[in-house]
Amino acid sequence: MKFDESNKAYQDACKVIPGGVNSPVRAFKSVGRIPLFIKSAKGSKIIDEDNNTYIDYIGSWGPMILGHSHDYLNDGVEDIIEDGISYGFSTKKEIRLAKLMVDLYPGVDKVRMVNSGTEATMSALRVARGYTGKDKIVKFEGNYHGHNDSLLVSAGSGALTFQTPTSPGVPYDVIKNTLVCRYNDIESVQQVVSENKGEIAAIIIEPIAANMGLIPAKKEFLIELRNICDKEGIVLIFDEVISGFRIGLDGAAGYYGVTPDMACFGKIIGAGMPVGAYAGKKEIMDYVSPVGPVYQAGTLSGNPLAMHLGYKLLSYLKEHQEVYSDIEDYAVKLKNAMQISIDKYHVPCTIHQCGSLLTVFFKEGNIVNYDDVKECNVDLYAIYFNAMLNQNILLAPSQFEAMFVSHAHNQDDFDKTVDAFDKSMAKVAGAL
Repeated sequence: MKFDESNKAYQDACKVIPGGVNSPVRAFKSVGRIPLFIKSAKGSKIIDEDNNTYIDYIGSWGPMILGHSHDYLNDGVEDIIEDGISYGFSTKKEIRLAKLMVDLYPGVDKVRMVNSGTEATMSALRVARGYTGKDKIVKFEGNYHGHNDSLLVSAGSGALTFQTPTSPGVPYDVIKNTLVCRYNDIESVQQVVSENKGEIAAIIIEPIAANMGLIPAKKEFLIELRNICDKEGIVLIFDEVISGFRIGLDGAAGYYGVTPDMACFGKIIGAGMPVGAYAGKKEIMDYVSPVGPVYQAGTLSGNPLAMHLGYKLLSYLKEHQEVYSDIEDYAVKLKNAMQISIDKYHVPCTIHQCGSLLTVFFKEGNIVNYDDVKECNVDLYAIYFNAMLNQNILLAPSQFEAMFVSHAHNQDDFDKTVDAFDKSMAKVAGAL
């Protein structure tokens, strides 16, 4: 395979963009490569500037649940563009999507649209603080909630990949009210809550963590979190930027049967457009300006194109719920086939799968929190990633992310992926 055009593009990009990329997770540094530059995608395939075609298991980090450039979603987009893609005013499209989200997601009464998952989590925490009159928040090691200053403490995703779980430029005064607990460890939460009695506004969590690799929360852990929040008057926030409408129509809340007070969503509600939202109970959301005192604004929030595409996607998923069972079946079969190769070559791996998400961890044994993840062999992951890439299978260029199956993946994709995985495991085994 040749990467001449990507190489040239990267050299040009480095002159005008920090590190040549607009998001660190695209950098490919942890797998020893320079970034790929993409020019198009359709269905389950993505094509780079050198015309290399890959079976794509990233899907823009989750939202392309139907695959890239789906004909149903594309139909009518030109009409929306011709009518104008941004007004800075309200449209009926916002109402339509918000009503659908309230209908689908458990326990939420109102939705505020924003422009990213980062904005959603930042805003939700501000509202929770305003609603409770308290300053402190609790997050979990390895959970990533966007690049908010107050949340860049023991963060996952790119911060974990580059071994910078905190970031320069974040003052201590900003993070002094951020308390960090161990994921799936209810005793750590009980201790922190006890030591900060009556001072905690919110607990924010990825109920299905996908930014330190895929680690679903234990159901009993989430149930106890709910109980603690009820007892202590703490707002429980589910960060469903990855899992919302991807794990199912009712997200992780429905998957576990645990209803949060607030929830945050990402680009899947815009079918991949730059969009996010936070939602919650009426009494909480009525603290948001202009009806309440907590200020939050955005000129592009609820832009017509994102609202149109988001409504079409969620409506399609509501009407075709077999999409979820189909992509989960694919993921389960893929996990089982991968396990056969892992056992065959005696590679130290553990596979996690939840719904249509998977992660191959290069570590044996239970993986339930950030400490376990840090023991993964990132060098072996780099060998695996490159071996798969050279066979035209595109995975996340980081051990600490997930694979995303789409409804566009088919039997031919499956067969090629399984064959490539077997050959890749043989290569990894040779490096042991």
